[in-house]
Amino acid sequence: MPEAPKDTLKSTDNYYVVADKNKEALLFIEDVTCNPGEIQRKVLEEILSSNADVEYLQRHGLHGHTDRDTFKKLMPVITYEDIYPDIKRIANGDTSPILCSQPISEFLTSSGTSDGERKLMPTIEEDQERRSLLYSLLMPVMSQFVDGLEKGKGMYFLFIKSEAKTPSGLLERPVLTSYYKSSHFKDRPYDPYTNYTSPNETILCSDSYQSMYAQLLCGLCQSKEVLRVGAVFASGFIRAIQFLKQHWKALSNDIRTGALDTQITDPSLREAVMKILKPDPELADFIEAECSNSWQGIITRLWPNTKYVDVIVTGTMSQYIPTLDYYSNGLPLVCTMYASSECYFGVNLNPLCKPSDVSYTLIPTMAYFEFLPIQRNYGINNSISVPKSLSEKEQQELVDLTDVKLGQEYELVVTTYAGLYRYRVGDVLRVAGFKNKAPQFNFMCRKNVVLSIDADKTDEVELQNAVKNAVNHLLPFDATLAEYTSYADTATIPGHYVLFWELSLNGSTPIPPSVFEDCCLSVEESLNSVYRQGRVSDKSIGRLEIKIVVPGTFDKLMDYAISLGASINQYKTPRCVKFAPIVELLNSRVESSYVSPKCPRWVPGHKQWGTKN
Repeated sequence: MPEAPKDTLKSTDNYYVVADKNKEALLFIEDVTCNPGEIQRKVLEEILSSNADVEYLQRHGLHGHTDRDTFKKLMPVITYEDIYPDIKRIANGDTSPILCSQPISEFLTSSGTSDGERKLMPTIEEDQERRSLLYSLLMPVMSQFVDGLEKGKGMYFLFIKSEAKTPSGLLERPVLTSYYKSSHFKDRPYDPYTNYTSPNETILCSDSYQSMYAQLLCGLCQSKEVLRVGAVFASGFIRAIQFLKQHWKALSNDIRTGALDTQITDPSLREAVMKILKPDPELADFIEAECSNSWQGIITRLWPNTKYVDVIVTGTMSQYIPTLDYYSNGLPLVCTMYASSECYFGVNLNPLCKPSDVSYTLIPTMAYFEFLPIQRNYGINNSISVPKSLSEKEQQELVDLTDVKLGQEYELVVTTYAGLYRYRVGDVLRVAGFKNKAPQFNFMCRKNVVLSIDADKTDEVELQNAVKNAVNHLLPFDATLAEYTSYADTATIPGHYVLFWELSLNGSTPIPPSVFEDCCLSVEESLNSVYRQGRVSDKSIGRLEIKIVVPGTFDKLMDYAISLGASINQYKTPRCVKFAPIVELLNSRVESSYVSPKCPRWVPGHKQWGTKN
């Protein structure tokens, strides 16, 4: 297989041969995209041969075979529920080679959920090398489109999240937390492309308030050096701007005096920031003047040399594009890479394209990829519903990376070095084109997801169960829920879930506002741990809101859908709405609204290991 680019260059007297490293990375991309079929064959062979004796492969009768045909004939296409018993054994301390011949070093927590809890993805030490490889390709690609990026810094808002441990002591944490805490990030060699305004100590601070404050302060102090800004998700970057709106006076005061706010108490963070913070009354005056005026274009005003905003704006994150355009004066919105807890996948080779045109080229050395053809149910929902289990015929329909068809949509299936075999990731991709012989994919959505604000993903079944639990509060008032739908409202910061409820009132006793507030909290308590963490710990999701609409509203919604061409015989109420005219119709008929009175319960870690079979 083509050799991955190496970090062999050094920083000597501030001289760095960036062009050579970029050339090496771009040649690697060229090599792997010219012969992806053969590389994929070798990747599968390597995974199967290195794991030939593991229990899972033996269980399915592979017995050392490494060829693609035997693998596809014998190995089932699976979901998380299929391998949870094996995950549970590893989590409880079984160190035998169950899924992988190498020791499972930790579990990476997925933003998707199973039984309301985060999924745990096995990973091995060498996976960090693969993640680092993908990161090393991003800026060489970007440098083809934007000159001089090595001459300044990136202001990125990066954060760690809470960790927990399995009963056996293995860490369970998000993939980015794992990466930021690894030597690959903390002890990374000099590279102008990973030269951030945020010192490592500010990123690794577990207190989200102190971390955000310090990162913004450092970014403001070095404002003229900033050439690019970003965060992982669009929602995270907008939260940083909202934080600036709330705290710019304190931040500018710190810059004026050269003294760090006393609320910032983390010793290592304070020490790192004080190496950057110096008294600068002129800069403080400038910040105060800009933040006292309109916030339109605040990014280009406070950080005038910024060339683009680096955030994920595909899938559900596309709902934040208008807000980003407002704050950035229409700077390019760049999506550089495609990755998940299961595996890192690929890169965007045309990063300055419109967000709607973003496509990712899967790097064939990362894992073995297969694709399940799917059909979208177009209509008012424009929904994708994929069955949890596949028939034998459907399993045979999976195609390889080089056999996908232009314009077709597929669910991504991966086989990884860390012990996932023919695992359904749950992402829906559409083939957008090709780089040499390697297909490029638009990320369409997560299958079956109806609501998402940040990292949360709520499906229709989960939403239905949460609503069912909440309406029990209405029973004493002889009231029932006639119909409902939902909406992810990102006009607020942070965004929040909105439920539109139409009630049937049979009793005469008015329903007190506190009962509806209890309904809001009940819905939140019933949602998954990723949602609840966003509410409680990350503060990335706002309070859930229930809007009561006047009787007949959902009849109006049906009439509107039929006017757009929906069949009256096949129409069913959408459980989530996104189309602006429909949201406007619902909002025009709201008679009262209520929000959760407090945060739902959430604690780090996976719920009782011993109770799930």
